[in-house]
Amino acid sequence: MPKLSLKNIFDNRTGSAATILSLIEQLQAPVRIEDESGKVLLSFGSVTEKYRHPLHLGGEIIGWVTGDEKSSFISELLHLLLQKESERKKLGSEVLNLYREVNMIFDFSEKLAQTIDANSISQVTLDEASRVIRSNNGVIILWNEKTGRLQVVASIGELFFDEEMINSNLNLLQSIIFSGHSEIISDASDLKKAGVVVPQVQSVIYSALKVKHRIMGAIILASNEPEQYKAADLKLLTTLALQSSAAIESAFLYEKNIREEKEKQEALRQIYEATNKFVPHEFIKSLGHDVITDVKLGDQVEKIVTVLFSDIREYTTLSEKMTPEENFSFVCSFNEQIGPVIRKHNGFINQYLGDAIMAIFPGNATDALMAAIEMQQEVQLFNSTRHLLKEPSIQIGIGMHTGPLIMGITGDKNRMDACTISDTVNTASRLESLTKHYKAGILLSEASLRQISQVENFLIRNLGLVQLKGKQESINIHECFSGNSKQELQKKSESLSDFNAGVTYYLNKSFGQANHAFQKVVDFNPEDRTAKFFLNLTRQIIENGMAGAKAGVVEMREK
Repeated sequence: MPKLSLKNIFDNRTGSAATILSLIEQLQAPVRIEDESGKVLLSFGSVTEKYRHPLHLGGEIIGWVTGDEKSSFISELLHLLLQKESERKKLGSEVLNLYREVNMIFDFSEKLAQTIDANSISQVTLDEASRVIRSNNGVIILWNEKTGRLQVVASIGELFFDEEMINSNLNLLQSIIFSGHSEIISDASDLKKAGVVVPQVQSVIYSALKVKHRIMGAIILASNEPEQYKAADLKLLTTLALQSSAAIESAFLYEKNIREEKEKQEALRQIYEATNKFVPHEFIKSLGHDVITDVKLGDQVEKIVTVLFSDIREYTTLSEKMTPEENFSFVCSFNEQIGPVIRKHNGFINQYLGDAIMAIFPGNATDALMAAIEMQQEVQLFNSTRHLLKEPSIQIGIGMHTGPLIMGITGDKNRMDACTISDTVNTASRLESLTKHYKAGILLSEASLRQISQVENFLIRNLGLVQLKGKQESINIHECFSGNSKQELQKKSESLSDFNAGVTYYLNKSFGQANHAFQKVVDFNPEDRTAKFFLNLTRQIIENGMAGAKAGVVEMREK
């Protein structure tokens, strides 16, 4: 606040000069008024030097009133006016300081609102504190509950706090950090002796950072000048500390929530990832859900799909020569090689059935056929490895059928399971079993063939009609030999016209001509076991008559 002078009283804007002049005139008092330097501010009448009254303000003489005995009245009035003017200026100064403080707090709040992490809030707080409170250095230290240590999270100027030293002198800092107080330390000798602060520090001011009586840390400013700080500085620092403490606490809570949410999402991701290995995501998605936790008992959907079954031929005989551990290892290594092929072609494995696989292709049957072909090619690669180990080759049969399928969740409230219910599944399974009788690698139904785009890109032979066990209606089936070895592909391709002619004759019940056509195929390719199957079948019909031949339909009495 600017120093009040006697001249202020005679400022006409205040009206004080008029009051004094009025009193002098009424008293007809000869008087002279001077400031502390002797400069005459007012003179009335013929002044005597009989009385000389000093004018005091704040313990200092700021002027004189000289005159006769009436001059004392003038002196008292001036004292009164000086006191009043001083109080007015003091009040104005306090209001101005309060306005500045409120404005500072508002600006500070705006800055905090733009910051969300604890370290940034600490740095903003420290920058603001050093702006309004002159200091050489400053730090904000926070207590880390996980590590049990104090940590410097923000600093200005040279780092005058040694983090290792403050943690080794926690007892000394107990009164500073954990007391919850705000204080000015004019003698920093104890801190310097302990090596906590650098030697050039002369005075320290600090305020605790606390929320609901919990001490988080402190904001500390240091000066290289002795007795640098005042009570007003302490008030400002405490205000900043209180405001920033709430912001830092909110930032910690926000960071904790974010961290917990990330941990929760990661845990859920791992759960979903694990469950997807048991219940395919495609199955869940088909039910209209994104995650398995949304699935409910009784959820179901009907779709047109292609179901594919594969099975290892003669696996029982093969497994008898292996221990249980060897059996398990064999099946695992086989499935590891075949499983990715199905997923590659937009299918998903519904079940691993020991040495068998049931897969579902929600899209076009072309996906299933391409997967079946690549599965046969993978078996050839699998066998090349087994040959090196002097182990016998294996063969698989693949059957596929396209039709309606219900996918759903069955069971009870304590044990649910994903299931498929449809005659389509049974038919695909029967077709896989037929590969043993027809000596074919891949069999597909007419329904699947009709869904295949650009069928000319595949090597397919019609195998005629078959009546599956337990079925009233016969279905037309086809063999795809695109997945056979190069030698088999060449031989079957060259004899394809003869084979197709034989099937046509067979369907027309021209069994003699059929027998001749199939004999021609076998003579050309003795390894064509499917042709041999039909050759033997036609011979039996020729020898035994029409018994067993129902209008050219092969009737299967076994699954």
